[in-house]
Amino acid sequence: MRLSDLKTGEKGVIVKVMGHGGFRKRIVEMGFIHGKEIEVLLNAPLQDPVKYKIMGYEISLRHDEAKMIEVVSDTEAAQAAQAAAAGENSDGGNPAGNTDAGRSEGSIYVDSPADDEQPMSVRHLHAEAEKRHKTINVALVGNPNCGKTSLFNFASGAHERVGNYSGVTVDAKEGHADFEGYHFNLVDLPGTYSLSAYSPEELYVRKQIIENTPDVIINVIDTSNLERNLYLTTQLIDMHLRMVCALNMYDETEKRGDKINYNKLGELFGVPMVPTVFKSGRGVDQLFHTIIQVYESREGDLPSFRHIHINHGHEIEHGIARIQEKLKADESVRHRYSTRYLAIKMLENDRDAEKFIKTLPYQDKIIRARDHAAQRIMEEKKVDSETAIMDAKYGFIHGALQEAGYEVGQTEDTYKMTHLLDKLITNRWLGFPIFILLLFIMFEATFKLGEYPMEWIENGVAWLGSLVSTTMPEGPLRDMIVDGIIGGVGAVIVFLPQILILYAFISLMEDSGYMARAAFIMDKLMHKMGLHGKSFIPLIMGFGCNVPAVMATRTI
Repeated sequence: MRLSDLKTGEKGVIVKVMGHGGFRKRIVEMGFIHGKEIEVLLNAPLQDPVKYKIMGYEISLRHDEAKMIEVVSDTEAAQAAQAAAAGENSDGGNPAGNTDAGRSEGSIYVDSPADDEQPMSVRHLHAEAEKRHKTINVALVGNPNCGKTSLFNFASGAHERVGNYSGVTVDAKEGHADFEGYHFNLVDLPGTYSLSAYSPEELYVRKQIIENTPDVIINVIDTSNLERNLYLTTQLIDMHLRMVCALNMYDETEKRGDKINYNKLGELFGVPMVPTVFKSGRGVDQLFHTIIQVYESREGDLPSFRHIHINHGHEIEHGIARIQEKLKADESVRHRYSTRYLAIKMLENDRDAEKFIKTLPYQDKIIRARDHAAQRIMEEKKVDSETAIMDAKYGFIHGALQEAGYEVGQTEDTYKMTHLLDKLITNRWLGFPIFILLLFIMFEATFKLGEYPMEWIENGVAWLGSLVSTTMPEGPLRDMIVDGIIGGVGAVIVFLPQILILYAFISLMEDSGYMARAAFIMDKLMHKMGLHGKSFIPLIMGFGCNVPAVMATRTI
């Protein structure tokens, strides 16, 4: 329940404050911290603002501000207590790694008198608020193929598909994990290289982060390609959200001999960084422990947990400040966006950001400020504002990596076999013959090998049908069993061997990495039909069954 849902005279206990940096910090500093009791005193004649009582003093908030504060009411606490008494509440497992690592059983009462001095209803209220506070909503964000889904599977115990071609994670997957007494709601978002408005994946990730603001973001980074992956990190920093970076595939960088002071890098970015290897589970416990620390701490409490402003240079920063000034004229903007992030997006000529700006009453002033700033940047930098911002971000990343002592090892290429196979199967002359040969083998095996079990199934269904026909008396029941159940099911399962063989080949191609190479060599041919190279995947699946083929068109 949100604070805005409480009626006049009702009381509640604060669970957590949501929203973005500046707004969230201001609300927390006013005393809206978890475990504190709050009472609705009165509503204004037009129902806005609303006067509340907290920590012994009265304060007024607008409805849109109160919507950003989660509370638990007396009614909810009573319902939860009844459910617990009835044995309806149950604890999940702990796929994060430790079954009983620091897990607290029962309720913890925060900022309240001793239990025996409290009425039962108040104790339940504080207990329910503390229980909900210990639920952390976590979003997994990162570049494609950085290991997000591997972390999701390892931590939550789910078994989502982990593929090597773009489009495997086409929507958000949800899972759960428990660690050190906290319950984690995990959301695996699609892989994206940035938060620009260039693709559906990027827009989807932005929408999820903005509309369902997570308590903490796990930014999964492929450590073997730090500079490229950290570009997304700089954009997440602009959004002013609590974040922890997982330096994944850290074992590969160690084999290669890379050097990096990740603690120093974390201090420079203002984000804790934890080395991880999701395949083996290395660093996952430390990652979840760090998430809890960030969730429970305020900025500055940890050496690497602080909000920074990435310096884009004098002219760009001046333009950002001018646009922010206009954006702050509408208080509601700050509840949904970091004004700095939105100002940067405006300078990048982001379509989605401009669409939002056109809904504001001061849209003309904001757009004029953006246009003026973009013109000044063009005059000084000789490039458009979007390119200037990108250059500035990569400049910051490059400088931070240098200061953190980043060095790429000179050891033997750990992907030597992969590169050798790439040269062979994507060769200009050999690529297509290999592709056609594999398809021929796949379909030949599917239809030739599949004939034998199909014949066995047909004979078995016919034998079972004749057996029932000879043993049962004539009538509608026999007809239903023989022609309906046995005949109907038999007509479907007779194709099962062919489908299983086809999908076994497709799984082999996917897991071996050949599917990505096939999409690469097919791209030009598919592009002539107005499609992407990866569109051949639904095409192939359609030979087995049209239903999964239609579903797979989401990857296009």
